[in-house]
Amino acid sequence: MKSLRYYISICCLTLLFASCSDSQKQNRDHLVFRYNENAAVNSLDPAFSRTRPSIWVCNQLFNGLVQLDDSLNVQPDIAKRWQIAEDGKTYIFVLRDDVYFHKSGLFGADSTRTVTAADFEYSFSRLLDENVAAPGRWILQNVETFTAVNDSIFEIKLNKTFPAFLGLLTMKYASVVPHEAFEKAGYDFRSNPVGTGPFRFKIWEENIKLVLRKNPLYYEKDKAGNRLPYLEAVAITFLPDKQSGFLQFVQGRQDFVSGLDPSYKDEILTPKGGLQPEYTTTVDMITGPYLNTEYMGFRLDGADEAVKDKRIRQAMNYGFDRAKMIMYLRNGMGTPATHGMIPTGLGGYGTKGYNYNPAKARELIADYKKDNGNKQPVVRMSTSASYLDIAEYLQREWQKLGLKVEVDVNPPSTLTQAISNGKVSFFKASWIADYPDAENYLSLFYSKNFSPGGPNYTHFKNAEFDRLYEKAFTVINDKERFALYRKMDSIVMEEAPVVPLFYDKAARFTRKNVSGLGINPLNLLVLKQVKKKNG
Repeated sequence: MKSLRYYISICCLTLLFASCSDSQKQNRDHLVFRYNENAAVNSLDPAFSRTRPSIWVCNQLFNGLVQLDDSLNVQPDIAKRWQIAEDGKTYIFVLRDDVYFHKSGLFGADSTRTVTAADFEYSFSRLLDENVAAPGRWILQNVETFTAVNDSIFEIKLNKTFPAFLGLLTMKYASVVPHEAFEKAGYDFRSNPVGTGPFRFKIWEENIKLVLRKNPLYYEKDKAGNRLPYLEAVAITFLPDKQSGFLQFVQGRQDFVSGLDPSYKDEILTPKGGLQPEYTTTVDMITGPYLNTEYMGFRLDGADEAVKDKRIRQAMNYGFDRAKMIMYLRNGMGTPATHGMIPTGLGGYGTKGYNYNPAKARELIADYKKDNGNKQPVVRMSTSASYLDIAEYLQREWQKLGLKVEVDVNPPSTLTQAISNGKVSFFKASWIADYPDAENYLSLFYSKNFSPGGPNYTHFKNAEFDRLYEKAFTVINDKERFALYRKMDSIVMEEAPVVPLFYDKAARFTRKNVSGLGINPLNLLVLKQVKKKNG
């Protein structure tokens, strides 16, 4: 039973944006962008923005040196330009002089001040501070020094070349924060953030509501010279049930829904991935590539003997129709992962992977059985409830080939822990890019990244892969580096420590009166150019 406090809070959220008359309410509603989060926001401090809900909010509140456009090109943000030394190790950023922190009592009588290079020096130092223990400190692992040369020049020196470094700096971890907030005794920045972004913090009642208001000092303007953002406010609710959140969207009480969930995908989409006819007049669908590879992983040093044999792993890759799986279980939302682990949209994509070939799969399984004398190999698959439909489809297809597959369903948090600690031999997983470079995906197979300390959950180890991976860091030329990426992905496909399933597709649904939202392959929420019309 929901508490009285819950209902009072929901009422308060409604009253915040409701006025005394229907006409006034209508005039105000078109300036408020509303959406629901089914998962909690863990922090409003960008140094701790490790989950998507927190990243989305922090993207409205904070800025960094650089930012990404919807095509994943690095663009200026607080740094209006930059220069990279020929050796690829020194980066010099020239900052704007018209970026202000949100108004706050932290800044005394002036209530704000401009951002300088010293603020970035402080923010990066804080990110590395072991006492802060920020999960985002890893983005600076290749940084040797960083210095505020003067108010407008910020210099970063790397200890080795890392061509993807600018992409790392677009992450919210690298946002600028004011030192005054952390020097004031008792100030809770986690729940009272002060940034520079298009929206400023107003109210956060955890797991109930979060409200942001327009930042009148925001520096960015549109092409016509109008100051951004257009919206007056962003209002976020926290209904944990995705179907309930979707129902509110259908009723017009929310402006936006992101992604598909089995609870409502057939309600809004046709089997071919189009909008159902009853929604075409009220809802717009925006789709695009999403840098997320869904896959099954084998723990190569785990307890399951069958999956330690490459022939079994290759057979499972050949043994199901990815296009059919996407059509019937994903309503067409995705691309068959037949070109390795690197998804579409990244340099290095395009290696030869696995197509559906049941005859080849049966041949490999028969060869394994003959050599091992194991007439009934058993594979134990671990997954979560949200992917049970895919797991059961794979189970049926592989059992047709002569493999017995047992499915074990776990809570998501339990499964994540078990994968990291090597407690499962074959598991459902996904990898969403942190930054727009294929190195992000190849890091899953570098031997020095073994879990639990790193992301190599399969414990794949290959000397040639490691050599190419380390070489790629020294190659500044994109064409040459992407060729190395394809070679590495080819090694992974040949050794088959994973079964790539599909490259995901981002889907966003908005009410017809919303415009300017856009979409990007990182599925980052950008609201500074969103407009709403009455109605």
